[in-house]
Amino acid sequence: MNMRKFKLQTLTAVLLSLFFLAGCIESAKTRKTAQPNDASSQETWTVKLMTYNVHHCNPPSKEKIGTIEIDAITRVIASASPDIVFLQEIDDHNSRSGKDINEAEVIAKQLGMNFCFGKAIDFAGGGYGVAILSKYKLSGSRVYYLPKEMNIKSEQRILLTAELTRSNGRKIRLACTHLDVVSTENRMQQSFKIAEISAQDTLPVILAGDFNDSQKSKALVNLGKTFNLGCSSCLPTVPSDKPTDAIDFILTDKKYHWKVLSWSVAEDTYASDHRPVISELLLK
Repeated sequence: MNMRKFKLQTLTAVLLSLFFLAGCIESAKTRKTAQPNDASSQETWTVKLMTYNVHHCNPPSKEKIGTIEIDAITRVIASASPDIVFLQEIDDHNSRSGKDINEAEVIAKQLGMNFCFGKAIDFAGGGYGVAILSKYKLSGSRVYYLPKEMNIKSEQRILLTAELTRSNGRKIRLACTHLDVVSTENRMQQSFKIAEISAQDTLPVILAGDFNDSQKSKALVNLGKTFNLGCSSCLPTVPSDKPTDAIDFILTDKKYHWKVLSWSVAEDTYASDHRPVISELLLK
């Protein structure tokens, strides 16, 4: 073998080694940033969820002076360490909470989570609506406008959906809503629409939010045809100081086998007029 050929083979071997090393480094980065609670070799999936009406981050004790304390909401969420959070009553770039602030974005950044926001109405020069936060990747967010009687002075309500991608590539549909507070008929019609949308979905669906109704109400009974409610005797969530009514829920669609591992209500009385619901689910 001549010296020129030997040098060429040596250079080729070095380049191949460097290429392989770069691949290993990239693989190490991927493993380091793998998503939580989800091994791709496992068929089951365990996930911790929270749904929380945050009262636009305005503590009830400071409602009259309009104080906004996003950090107080973040602390409540962080104390439970959920993988996914469904938020209601979120301000977006409006004069009430800050023209430069989307509250969901601030909370997500503080928690190191992904987020998507759905505007229900224009408000105070900006928006107001619901949001989904997730430690997992989110994509394909969509806003569905829910029906309401034209002669009722009710706010427009929405269903915000997004695709969550697990580390093994499988997808879950997340859906967040906040039903009408004024009209029982509106809530009933909105529940029909949500059930219709979810029934057409081919992905496993988790639905959560503030339903402004009890588990025995017509709206929740109707949703019970499509979804399973995660609690049999649900703990009260409002008002936060002395809760008497359960109106905040996490539901799972009946097309897939979900098991409720735990269900609780956080005992915070300061940050919002609602207490958040926390649930751990297993998807088989």
